[in-house]
Amino acid sequence: MSDRLPGSLRAYRLLSVAARPLAPLLLDARRRRGKEHDTRLMERRGRTGILRPEGPLVWLHAASVGELASVLPLIERVAAAEINVLVTTGTVTSSELAGQRLPRDVIHQFVPVDVPRYVRRFLDHWRPDLALFVESDLWPNRLIEASRRRVPMIMVNARLSEVSFRRWRLLPRAIANLLHRVDLCLARTNGDAERLSALGAPRIVTAGDLKLDVPPPPCDGTKLAALHAAIGTRPVIAAASTHEGEEHAMIEAHLRLKTLFSSLLTVIVPRHPERGPSIADLACRRGLATCLRSHGKLPAPMTEIYVVDTVGELGLIYRLAPIVFVGGSLVPHGGQNPIEPAKLGVAIVHGPNVWNFAEIYAALDRARGAERVENADRLVAELAALMTEPATRQKLADQARATVAGLSGALERTLKEIEPYLLQLRLVNRHA
Repeated sequence: MSDRLPGSLRAYRLLSVAARPLAPLLLDARRRRGKEHDTRLMERRGRTGILRPEGPLVWLHAASVGELASVLPLIERVAAAEINVLVTTGTVTSSELAGQRLPRDVIHQFVPVDVPRYVRRFLDHWRPDLALFVESDLWPNRLIEASRRRVPMIMVNARLSEVSFRRWRLLPRAIANLLHRVDLCLARTNGDAERLSALGAPRIVTAGDLKLDVPPPPCDGTKLAALHAAIGTRPVIAAASTHEGEEHAMIEAHLRLKTLFSSLLTVIVPRHPERGPSIADLACRRGLATCLRSHGKLPAPMTEIYVVDTVGELGLIYRLAPIVFVGGSLVPHGGQNPIEPAKLGVAIVHGPNVWNFAEIYAALDRARGAERVENADRLVAELAALMTEPATRQKLADQARATVAGLSGALERTLKEIEPYLLQLRLVNRHA
């Protein structure tokens, strides 16, 4: 394609160049708030102390924890084909997940800030032969600089919400220019495919949602046994991946439910662990005995709210609590992933704002594999009903597991589509 940029992208490029002197200040401010890694800030400027390995290299970028978790099986399959893999992410929590779950020989780096000089420095060092971008993290300088080096780019598990679609339609030439640089879009759903096509993506295949093929999150058996021993026979409910406002709803729900279940323990797992102390403070102000998992504590007999402000322990909580409210759905965020609790046989409750996973939630709701609540009052009523009706709760969990199992297959379809690119890398390497 022509490398002539529309005015909006030229303006973005100029602004990002002009903003470069401010980037170190911004990164340092984020570091002080715990949003950047203390010793790895240079990676955000495209620098690294790690040598590029010999041979073909696939660069896979996943913005945050959810995106990275969804492509771990894909990374494992590519790495098993004896191709070097570089994974970049943009958050501290995703780097912790990478350290825990990536195959041993896969390299992890923080993605450079979308400043032309930083992106060029990154690409000049790593020289990727293929780039896989997960979901919808389309930063202009990243795509422009990669395409200028003729790096084939594929969007995997590509998604585009209605909200993002409407925003991009305000800049039709910009998004069309960016999408035309992408060789292939492997869309999660037909709806995502239609929206990407309408914005100008030239080649799209609906491969399905990779999150549906991810194994259930792992669990440390020793830690689970310790929690079971600490809790005993107490009734437990959990709220997973909550956002601001939802913790207040769960705390109020606990206050109302404990009149029926006096020994109730409510577990809250915030989407952003750094919010743990403020959530604990909110619960304490309501007179509830609270403790933080990040302090190394187990719930005591008198603990009422247990805040799990740690990374990578949702698998533990889903095996502990028979009922889970999945967050990001009572507030206008778009909902968090319901697939993991469904695979682990949990009864799922969610709010109305689930456009990030619209098709999956719709399938779960149709099959009566999840219960939708419109507000905090209905949340309390539904939690109470599920706690008092174990047969209903079990049926809900069984339907969720069956629904998710019936929607799987995206991993094999994705591998089938990217295999020609991987084969080309192997052939070039063989004749090098």
